[in-house]
Order: sequence, then C-alpha cells, then structure tokens
Amino acid sequence: MTARQHAYVGRFAPSPTGSLHLGSLLAAVGSFVDARHHGGRWLVRMEDLDTTRVVRGCADDMLRMLEAFALHWDGTVQYQSARTPHYRQALEELTRRNLTFECSCTRQERLPHGGYPGTCRAGPRRSGPTATRFRVGDERIEFADRIQGACTFSLGQLGDVVVRRRDGVIAYQLAVVVDDALQAVTHVVRGADLLDNTPWQLALQRALGLPVPGYAHLPLVVEAHRGKLAKSRRALAVQAGNPGALLHQVLTLLGQQPPAELKAEPAGSVLAWAAEHWRPGSMLGVREVAASP
Repeated sequence: MTARQHAYVGRFAPSPTGSLHLGSLLAAVGSFVDARHHGGRWLVRMEDLDTTRVVRGCADDMLRMLEAFALHWDGTVQYQSARTPHYRQALEELTRRNLTFECSCTRQERLPHGGYPGTCRAGPRRSGPTATRFRVGDERIEFADRIQGACTFSLGQLGDVVVRRRDGVIAYQLAVVVDDALQAVTHVVRGADLLDNTPWQLALQRALGLPVPGYAHLPLVVEAHRGKLAKSRRALAVQAGNPGALLHQVLTLLGQQPPAELKAEPAGSVLAWAAEHWRPGSMLGVREVAASP
C-alpha cells in the first residue's frame, strides 16, 4: 500500500432532517467502501446548520443505523453547528477581498435555468434583510470526476452563489469547503445530485486558498419513472433486520456484482468483500440507477 493510500481521508456528511433511506445508504456505502479500499479513514459529519429543518434525535438515529450496517467511522462525529466561528472567519476573508456582496433578491428572481443574474452586485435593490453572495467570474471550471468523467461548468451561467442566508445562517456551499479543509478530507464521494455544486466549491476553495479534494459522484437512486428516491413514496427509512441483503442490493446498484451468497452474510463480511473488490470504474458516466419495485 502506498503512502498516498495511507493519506486518504473520506467522509459521509448527511443532514439530520429525516431517516436514513436507500439513497443516503448508497452514498454512505460508496464513500465508506472507497475509503477502505484505499486503506483510508472514513469520517462522519452532521450538516446541522439549518436548525429549522433538523429533526430532534435524527442524528443519533442515523448513527445507530450506520453502526447496524457495520459502517464504522473513524474519530469522533463532527457537527457543523459547533463550527460557526470557522465559517464566519472564512466569510470575513471573502468580504475583505471584495469577493462578496449583499443581495435582497428572492428565490423567484433567478434566471429561468436557475442561475443568478447579478441583480444586486452594485448593492441591494430593496431594503430589509439581505443574503451574502460570493462574486464569481465568467471563467470555466473543469475537473475530472472519478465516476462522472470530465466535467466542465461555466461559473458565469451558474451565477453568484449564496454563502450566508438572509436569516444569518452560513450556507452549505461555504460551510462544506471549510469543513473538508478542517478535516483534511482528500476524497469526496457523494451523490450525483451534488455534482452541479462542485464548481462553486472549487471556486471557493481557490479563493480561500484551501486544499482541493478529489471528487467522485455516485449514481442517484431513482424509481422506475425516474423520480428521485429521496422525494418519492419509497423514501422510507431503511431497516436493519437483514443488513446483508440490503447491502447486497446497494452494491448491485453501484455496479459491483456481489455474489448472491453474500445476502446471508453479516454486514461486516459484505463490506469487507466490497472493499476488496471495489470497482468504481463500473459506474463511469452513470448518473442514475433505478431501484427495484
């Protein structure tokens, strides 16, 4: 095993806003197995900054479920809510460098494709509470995703992203890059629904002088009619009554072709097989996988 493999640090960062469902279990398994395959560490971080959406007791339930599936993390679980001073410091640095501006626009005042047209770049257009946006340029962001392949985005089309909400809460895009730097994360393995966020995060990392991890975006679990599983009638809490069988299903969705006999094995044995036989290349270019009825 190389020194580079020893230096691998991955993470799973769910929001404690609901029970662990099949899609989030797939993300947890994918990031865990990738880390173990490379002899690396696997961290768990709770993204609990948005207290209005946090469900009381959900974080503990998630951790118990991860343990039931033998997804044992390294070190202590970190909570975003305890890191506000770090986020504020990063925001102050961006502001000091004239990379932010205050914005009074609502969600409805975006371009048809969802980007922000720069309406408040010269100052808020109306009085009242404002959000803080990160000022982006017109450059193209290119990166190699280990699963999705070569990715190219235009920051100008994406627009200036919110880094502090109008209620004062630090937004996800800024918090996540600060978190990954604080935890020395080297590899981010997460769902493909977050792929479009990556260019903003790369731009923020560059602006703040933070290390840039490698990215791999796992296929998103959808139903046969292509609705995102996390928002469908089948987004039910996973049950750990037969963890080996459910892990077998997850690995199959990830294109890993686990042998049928693993369905009857304990969760730890299934994950050990997965770590030894992990082939992320089997998912190359795959954005969605359909869950069985």
